Amino acid sequence: MSDVSDNLLDTLRGGDRRSIQGVLEVIRRVSHDPGLFGTLFDGLAHEDPLVRMRCADAIEKITAIHPEYLEPFKRQVMQLASESREKELRWHFAQMLPRLDLDSRERRRAVNILNSYLEDSSSIVRTFAMQALADIAAVDEELRPPIVDRIRDLTQCGTPAMKSRGRKLLARLAETGAEPTAP
Repeated sequence: MSDVSDNLLDTLRGGDRRSIQGVLEVIRRVSHDPGLFGTLFDGLAHEDPLVRMRCADAIEKITAIHPEYLEPFKRQVMQLASESREKELRWHFAQMLPRLDLDSRERRRAVNILNSYLEDSSSIVRTFAMQALADIAAVDEELRPPIVDRIRDLTQCGTPAMKSRGRKLLARLAETGAEPTAP
């Protein structure tokens, strides 16, 4: 890695899991030099779990504004999302997956990944997975019915946060005409 790349990742060291140490600074630097965005993906393999977590956080926040930045890393995002077992990475991948320009096969793979996240011990991961599934359902008519059924089930039996999010997601899908009516 270059000195600039090392320095960018060094900004994310220290503190504890509850801190976003350096993330806002990294976002500022990448916004001024988008060429640094790839360094954040390198950081997803960093030996320090705090750096990995903060890289995922920065990537997620940056791509909320610039989803196009993810496209060159689509294969890597899909692979890492399917392999990751760290909840701090999973909830960020759940937010990133719907931002990718996916073909129908890739959307099915993303749905499978997100369905596996629904079994995660973290309710944050499960809630973000529900949101991501709803985002995919809004754009894919073929995948919509099973996703809506799954969200309905989770709205009945999930955690309080999942029930609340599920009601909002189903209402939003109904408003846009994307939710099939209940039988």
